[in-house]
Amino acid sequence: MKVEARLEELGLVLPEPIQAPAGARLPFVFARLGGGRMYVSGHGPQAADGSLLPLRGKVGAEVSPEEGYGAARAVALSMLGTLKRELGDLDRVTAWLRVFGMVNSAPGFTDQPAVINGFSDLILDLYGPEAGQHARSAVGLAELPFGIPVEIEAEVAVD
Repeated sequence: MKVEARLEELGLVLPEPIQAPAGARLPFVFARLGGGRMYVSGHGPQAADGSLLPLRGKVGAEVSPEEGYGAARAVALSMLGTLKRELGDLDRVTAWLRVFGMVNSAPGFTDQPAVINGFSDLILDLYGPEAGQHARSAVGLAELPFGIPVEIEAEVAVD
């Protein structure tokens, strides 16, 4: 339980299962295992109780790049919570393969990679360079669901 020990050392807590906003219908699973890989659906930044963080808006306008970085870090915790519930042990993740980061971007905002670094930095801190290094995209979008500033999906190898 190296990853969970590191989370505790950092004082980080995994959020409860995702609570859909009122009126939202989410007819899909948040993670699906197949062929030794876990495909993780897009996650937004969550509070400890499972609700979405109240931070809303476009990075570069209502949301600062630093707040965006923090939101991406919160997405990592959200995703780790899902993986923990699905796998039982975060050390079963043997490699982070691919990360696709989406940033709700104000017109002219072009620093999406620095925002998604909030996710990547935490994963690398928890898993180290061997298992934590991942291929990644960081793109800007005109809108994201529920006005969240960041959404991220991933693919990981599991034992």
